[in-house]
Amino acid sequence: MIAGEPSGDRLGAALMQGLKTLSTPVFDGIAGPQMQAEGMESRFPMEELSVMGLAEILPRYFHLKRRIRETAEAVLASRPDALITIDSPDFCLRVARLVKARAPDLPVIHYVAPSVWAWRPGRARRMAQVVDHVLALLPFEPPYMTAAGMSCDFTGHPVATEPVAAPGDAMAFRIAHGIEAESPLVVALPGSRRGEIARLIAPFGETLMRVARARPGLRVVLPTPRHLAAEVQAATTDWPGAPVILTAPDLATRVAAFAAADAALAASGTVSLELAAQGCPMVIAYDMAPVTLWLMRRLIRIDTVTLVNLVSQTRSIPEFIGADCRAERIAPVLLDLLASGPGAQAEAMELTMQRLGRGGAPPGLRAAHSVLAHLAARPSHLPPVGPA
Repeated sequence: MIAGEPSGDRLGAALMQGLKTLSTPVFDGIAGPQMQAEGMESRFPMEELSVMGLAEILPRYFHLKRRIRETAEAVLASRPDALITIDSPDFCLRVARLVKARAPDLPVIHYVAPSVWAWRPGRARRMAQVVDHVLALLPFEPPYMTAAGMSCDFTGHPVATEPVAAPGDAMAFRIAHGIEAESPLVVALPGSRRGEIARLIAPFGETLMRVARARPGLRVVLPTPRHLAAEVQAATTDWPGAPVILTAPDLATRVAAFAAADAALAASGTVSLELAAQGCPMVIAYDMAPVTLWLMRRLIRIDTVTLVNLVSQTRSIPEFIGADCRAERIAPVLLDLLASGPGAQAEAMELTMQRLGRGGAPPGLRAAHSVLAHLAARPSHLPPVGPA
């Protein structure tokens, strides 16, 4: 199993739990802390792979290329029953291609369908050259995968099964961090990758400065990965709102923080679903290197990048991308959200959770059933299991 960033680590950990419920697997590969807690020893630190965008990847190209080669050799040497790659397609699918070239019968399963409905639809056909089966997080994705020649199951999104904080948890979080009940609280989420944070920390800080001028009692909470905590701490020393830095918070703390917040200012990505799970209204802002943004603008096929908007088929979540990622544009919208509450966002967030599988079987278990059923359908592999 290969994960390349924190969201993939969470998916991998849930899948490992599901596989351990249904069988007696042995794991090997690249993992973050959550997958390691489930019993995998990572061959090298997963954080080495947490880069995104052409401008961000180029300086590390030769290092990443070496890691791709090393990982493919490790897969071939371990002779696994399956290779499961989790998101991070720039790394994972290159590994899969090297592996398939020398072991064409090895089943390759990719967790998280590429967003071909958003941009570069040809990726599905190219992926089908090296991937046999796909585990999809979003309910509308399987037809895109099967049309390209891969089998695919919608397994639900793990965020839909995360615990929902009780009102007491939200208040307890405020008390624990010295945040008054009446103070407006914004949770700031500038990303989990070094490149994202480097680009977003300044516009996020300026946005919050403008908000604080209008709402003097503003408080800010900022969760951050452990390996970036020192950088985030240093970059936010002049932020308003006496920022509370949460270093690698556990799930309960993160959930409580989202529930306690009146609004969130967040980077685009899975975090919008995590906020929706707790009913936290949000503004999405994102920027990237000019060349990456230029390519994205030319290739993108949708009018929103926010997952809550896409899954709910609404445009309730405001977003500020690229040139729009500026404090003077973001701050008035964030101020309106603090003043008026979630409004239409509440219905969109609830609908999103329903469509992602809230109330059903855990996605990690559904994904494990899908993996084992796919392997059982192939000769000389694991026995079949019961229905999901």
